[in-house]
Amino acid sequence: MKNHRFCLLLSCLLCLPFVLSGCASYYSHYGLFPAENSEGDPRQIMLNWQTADYPDWWFVADKSTPITVTTQCSTRSWRLADDSHAEAGECADGIRACGRAGLDRVAASGEPADDETLCLSVNAGEAEAKVVDIGASLELLVSCRPAVTRRGEGDDQEGVDYLRASPVPYMVHIRTSPRGALNGRPPVMDDSVCDAD
Repeated sequence: MKNHRFCLLLSCLLCLPFVLSGCASYYSHYGLFPAENSEGDPRQIMLNWQTADYPDWWFVADKSTPITVTTQCSTRSWRLADDSHAEAGECADGIRACGRAGLDRVAASGEPADDETLCLSVNAGEAEAKVVDIGASLELLVSCRPAVTRRGEGDDQEGVDYLRASPVPYMVHIRTSPRGALNGRPPVMDDSVCDAD
């Protein structure tokens, strides 16, 4: 009898991940907008992330990936996380990305940034903000600039510039669609403009 209960319990535990994943609705989110990078070049800026939305009656909380911010013609991307993500930095509360020593500077002062420097934030001032709660728009505040905008030499050179810092947040409109939907994929940024630089 004990072996039967043990087997039943083990079977339930093994099936639990499949049951949990089957209860969620999965969504892709993205925003694309034109802006300047730190050198003043016009670029497309892309924000994207994914969420798993569980029913209100279910015991699992909604989940998300961090927000990835990508700048056209740059290999540098940012990941903005909240306290539900393992990679959330300690530089601030809310949805944030912290600086990296040697790569970033505080835009207002020019001082070197580090992992205690808040460089990017979403809906700044909302200490309890979570990525899963973002609706049809968000405010993206950029407080850092890159220490260098290009790395390497000759044909191996790559851009590492990103969205220009501003004391006023960028308003970004967000598109949401079921994950995998053909009309929900973010557009591909045209890199032909990068060759002209």
